[in-house]
Amino acid sequence: MTDSRSESEPEAGELVRPYVITRGRTLPAGNEFSLITLITTATDQRQRPRRLSPEEQQVLEMCSSGYLSVAEIAAHSQLPLGVVKVLLSSLAEGGYLVTRAPVPSAHLADKNLLQEVLDGLRTLSG
Repeated sequence: MTDSRSESEPEAGELVRPYVITRGRTLPAGNEFSLITLITTATDQRQRPRRLSPEEQQVLEMCSSGYLSVAEIAAHSQLPLGVVKVLLSSLAEGGYLVTRAPVPSAHLADKNLLQEVLDGLRTLSG
């Protein structure tokens, strides 16, 4: 008897749908994570929940040694980015993670203003 499935087709046990991992949760409207948002675990380990999904446990373990970006967490966990964001959002809302938003780009100062300041300093110094 030959197997009608191709060899590249994964077996049913290997597939886990994203909604199973996230338990049907979606991202809250105001809680967006950028790819470069930095994540670490909260310092109070007593806050760690008693029951974690394997994916949540994996995220907490990864983040326990320092800050990782959302993109790094997704890459290391080999989970889809959307799933990682939902897991991070849930863990952050529970107080298990600390997030650091990316630093906004600094606005460049006007070159003419800088020149005027330099000229003013030169006249003051003689």
